[in-house]
Amino acid sequence: MSENPSNPEFTYNEQLKDKILQLKKLRNAVIIAHNYQRDEVQELADITGDSLALSQAAVRTDAKVIVFCGVTFMAETAAILNPDKTVLLPVIEAGCPMADMITAEKVRALKAQYPDAAVVCYVNSSARVKAESDICCTSSNAMEIVKSLKDYKRVIFIPDRNLGQYVQSQVPDKEIILWKGFCPTHIRVQEEDILEVRKSCPDAEFIAHPECEPDVLALADHICSTGGMFKYIKGSRSKRFIIGTESGMLYRLKKENPGKEFFLATSHLICPSMKLTTLGWLAHSLENMVYKVEVPEDVKTKAKQSLDRMLEVSGEKPLSAAAGY
Repeated sequence: MSENPSNPEFTYNEQLKDKILQLKKLRNAVIIAHNYQRDEVQELADITGDSLALSQAAVRTDAKVIVFCGVTFMAETAAILNPDKTVLLPVIEAGCPMADMITAEKVRALKAQYPDAAVVCYVNSSARVKAESDICCTSSNAMEIVKSLKDYKRVIFIPDRNLGQYVQSQVPDKEIILWKGFCPTHIRVQEEDILEVRKSCPDAEFIAHPECEPDVLALADHICSTGGMFKYIKGSRSKRFIIGTESGMLYRLKKENPGKEFFLATSHLICPSMKLTTLGWLAHSLENMVYKVEVPEDVKTKAKQSLDRMLEVSGEKPLSAAAGY
């Protein structure tokens, strides 16, 4: 959109931004946005980052209301870690297809089928699935978490098969039992897409998210989480990068690295769920205090145990005390 004050759309968005800032102050709220959100939403957010980092950051804020611009499982995690705060998800329909590919019932069936296996649950999953798991992981610490399970030779890894396969390639002494889940956005990247982009920019490094397919990861110069991408690119001497994750990443990458160029691996790297949140829905959320995300107490307690075990392995202090547990 053109930043022309005479453009009606520009004027409307500026009015919305002013309204959101006023409502944020009125509600004593903090706006946190995932790296995949629309540019204008990230611009207005107080904190941006990946899902778990955002939930942890929310714990450290004095705000009474957390407006989580992301998808359902992220807002649930924020609610689990912040029991004394109100967590709002601006768009109630903003779910995650991959998270929906596994249920608590299916996890219980897997545990019955493989009673000698530990269950490692990717944070991209529902609170109920986390509650059925032994420990959670992120895309950045998944290998560390699996390696930490000294008493287990077999690990059920849910729900993302691609992240699970990547972990298996790095931790060969464990047997990884994969679930059939996948990210509908990351699997859109094909091997031929990377080869095509490299024709026009052969000097560019290809940075891939581990949710991509194995043949795509095989072409990557570096594989990491979204948080890892920011760190790697900032420290790299390269000037051009092919980005193998959701398009929303480009907003902050360009902002933090003005002397570098970025190319999406494919124009199809757009998550429809992440793009549901608009300035209009954000204003609506703050004005009407919707949609409140609440997790049943029994689910919350068990899910938090899985999250805290992960934090302990990663050398981070569990958030029990800070969260009021």
